[in-house]
Amino acid sequence: MDSSDIVVGLDIGTTKIVVMVGRKNEHGKLEVLGMGKSESLGVTRGVVANIEKTVQSIRMAVDEAEQKSGVDIKVVNVGIAGQHIKSLQHRGIRVRNSLDDEISQDDIDLLINDMHKLVMLPGEEIIDVLPQEFIVDNEQGIKDPVGMSGIRLEANFHIITGQVAAAKNIYKCIHKAGLEVQDLILEPLASSEAVLSQEEKEAGVVLVDIGGGTTDVAIFQDGIIRHTAVIPFGGNVITEDIKEGCSIIKNQAELLKIKFGSALSNESQDNEIVSIPGLRGREPKEISIKNLASIIQARLEEIIENIYYEIKNSGYENKLIAGMVITGGGAQLRHVGQLFEYVTGMDTRIGYPNEYLAKGNADEVTSPMFATSVGLVIKGFQKLEKQKNRINRSSQQEPESGTVRQGDKIKGGFFQNILNKGKQFFEEED
Repeated sequence: MDSSDIVVGLDIGTTKIVVMVGRKNEHGKLEVLGMGKSESLGVTRGVVANIEKTVQSIRMAVDEAEQKSGVDIKVVNVGIAGQHIKSLQHRGIRVRNSLDDEISQDDIDLLINDMHKLVMLPGEEIIDVLPQEFIVDNEQGIKDPVGMSGIRLEANFHIITGQVAAAKNIYKCIHKAGLEVQDLILEPLASSEAVLSQEEKEAGVVLVDIGGGTTDVAIFQDGIIRHTAVIPFGGNVITEDIKEGCSIIKNQAELLKIKFGSALSNESQDNEIVSIPGLRGREPKEISIKNLASIIQARLEEIIENIYYEIKNSGYENKLIAGMVITGGGAQLRHVGQLFEYVTGMDTRIGYPNEYLAKGNADEVTSPMFATSVGLVIKGFQKLEKQKNRINRSSQQEPESGTVRQGDKIKGGFFQNILNKGKQFFEEED
């Protein structure tokens, strides 16, 4: 198997670490060759808090993925999240030399590189620069200017920043686990690749990825990323509330949430009771399902309020025709979609990462829990495609000096020929 056709995604989450190995089939769909999963012990709210424990968890997940896929894993695409992630808008301008030359991908790459030189606050760095729309000679709203003519090329950029230390710790963990980083990808962007359709991105949609430690938000409108945010609450705070509210241990609280949890207390019967074994021979505890749902609903409403604040803050609240898509482990809670609709008044659906998956993949992979992992593999393939295109472009660069292409004669006409001949003459003199 050609290793260049295989991409590995590594999702370092707060509750789990997932390594997913995938390749594209002949229809361009993603085929998952193998997946490894381990408990995440060294990560708190999306940020590495213990290097050694995280390295151990990564190695366990990598070993399992290697066994299942038969692929020797060396290079990975890694997701980054955490409360330290921020986003800002910026405009870049590039004045080109010639009106005759078409705008190329190289011009756009140079603009993006300029954005990477922006001065950040101490301790912060740019993680990603995403072009939104372009302006060519004051012509607004251009999505792809390649092939156009123009002198002044401008672009609005969505710039994602994060703490240098957080990114460095991720790199450190991966290098200690004997791996290399191909790309560092913002997790909500990865999830959006896995669960959103192009139509939803055009219409306007909010992606909400409820993870263990954080909830990621990404807003798209007119096919363009408009806003990203990371909220420092996730499924773990709900488990913590159940633990406190029901006076039980954390493992029992997590199991209760998964098996009997609901986001709407009205949907539960008053007389439904769950009995939990007592510790070391103590009396078993009886817990009301309605009470459990009330605890979950109260915390979820707080998370939704934070998400709604981000939507209002983005300025796109009234332009989101496709409403909301919820994914991540938290999306598996019963009635979570109804609660989101009730609080925000927006259409809501649960996002499953089967939009780009080939048929025949294990059912486990299509769970919302693995949306980020699937998205990281998809983003990895997009990066490979860009690299291939760049290599093709550089191999098709200008012919040697002294030769005039057929197109130049037609396009430039008589004067262009004289200029070329004069240039040729002086080059020969040199």
